[in-house]
Amino acid sequence: MTDFIYLDHSATTPTDPRVVEALLPFLTELYGNPSSLHSAGKTAGAALEAARATIARVLNCSPTELIFTSGGTESDNLALRGVAAAQQARGRGAHIISTAVEHHAVYDVLKDMAEHGFDVTFLPVDQYGRVTAQQVIDALRADTILVSVMYANNEVGSLNPIAEIGAELRQRRVPFHVDAVQAPGLLSLDVQALNVDLLSLSAHKFYGVKGIGLLYVRRAIPLQPQLLGGTQQAHRRAGTEPVALIVALARALELAEAERTDTVARLLPLRDDVIRRILETIPEAALTGHPTDRLPGHTSFALRGLNGDSLLLDLNEVGIGASGGSACTTGQQEPSHVLVAMGVDPDRLMGQVRFVLGKHSTPEHVDKLVYHLTALAQRHRAMIPNMG
Repeated sequence: MTDFIYLDHSATTPTDPRVVEALLPFLTELYGNPSSLHSAGKTAGAALEAARATIARVLNCSPTELIFTSGGTESDNLALRGVAAAQQARGRGAHIISTAVEHHAVYDVLKDMAEHGFDVTFLPVDQYGRVTAQQVIDALRADTILVSVMYANNEVGSLNPIAEIGAELRQRRVPFHVDAVQAPGLLSLDVQALNVDLLSLSAHKFYGVKGIGLLYVRRAIPLQPQLLGGTQQAHRRAGTEPVALIVALARALELAEAERTDTVARLLPLRDDVIRRILETIPEAALTGHPTDRLPGHTSFALRGLNGDSLLLDLNEVGIGASGGSACTTGQQEPSHVLVAMGVDPDRLMGQVRFVLGKHSTPEHVDKLVYHLTALAQRHRAMIPNMG
């Protein structure tokens, strides 16, 4: 795949060789169970605690406030269901606030919870897919037990004012969960500055490995475990900790944060170049998401009258990998719930394409993308009556 141009970094990222290097010893000679009392177990336990300390430095939290999970989906599920169940058990209510453009790992969970006794408010978003702190404040009720707002939208890249929302909720003592899966290596993860109570991450989004994620939970936040069967992780998530994956996650997060400033500085001009050139060269292309207040490497478009999946398949044939939005829904015939909530014109809904740059992206990759996408869009339009 040396000639393949990968522009789908919101879906997943290639594993950094330095992460693999950190991982490998724990798949071979350092294989102990961290709960065991013998020397192999103690070595694994020490590595686990060292990884916790590394992650805690990046997040600016206590190592004891971290729960390791199988990925972002489990982290979101644990945050939502765990806090809601604990709050409800204490008689504090059953009202939850979120937004209409959350990732399915939040959106679908809350829809399911709404069918099982919880009252969920999905806040409407503006044309860029964002909510305001005032919207959240206005939606609060005496029985509100949790608010969940994503940091950066995976489909359109727009950013929400997390620190501002968190400050308001902190004053009102309402727990605040943030799906920050798209943020590492691109945005600050300081949970104190962000005023968040729970924060979800997934390693494969920041050049780590698949199958490991984490949930930060502020010490005072009640959380009912969703997996039973062991006392690991202070009884909050049962199961033997995958030390190799946790070590890899810690290394990936450490590298992402250390290189964040340089990464952002390199991605911003590339991102803006993609946006400018596609809007200039492809008729009826519209940018989705905010033009500047978006992830540094994220671009997304809605192309009037075209089928995004067909374009993506043809792009793949010329060696360019991209997606139509969420990797969890690409290939489905239903329009994106994110674009619908943003009020995107109906004749653009099926023309969704997303090109997300990463740390290996180059200006030459941008040149090839624009060249091939322009040619393909022109060819596809010529085959559509009254649009050629």
